[in-house]
Amino acid sequence: QVQLVESGGGLVQPGGSLRLSCAVSVNIVSIDVMAWYRQAPGKSRDWVATITRTDGTNYADSVKDRFTISRDNAKNTAYLQMNSLKPEDTAVYYCHATKIGSGGYWGLGTQVTVSS
Repeated sequence: QVQLVESGGGLVQPGGSLRLSCAVSVNIVSIDVMAWYRQAPGKSRDWVATITRTDGTNYADSVKDRFTISRDNAKNTAYLQMNSLKPEDTAVYYCHATKIGSGGYWGLGTQVTVSS
């Protein structure tokens, strides 16, 4: 069983930055893919970014060049650095872990609100 705990959300003005963290309860090296998703009110949960065990990354077009996903193996933590935030980035952000042979796991989410 893998447990994920997100943190770092909050209220930020447009153009500001936030860094989200996702603490993983197991050795993160054993996780094949870490990802961030987000869900705005009344909308579906959308994929934001992915990082593989070998540090390959991919981003949704809407966040490319603004967001950066990373992982710190020593701290068993994944991060999402969000810059140049826009009101449309407002959502609950969820961390997801995929462990081949074991399945996928979700955190409970952290709220990000971008507003002046």
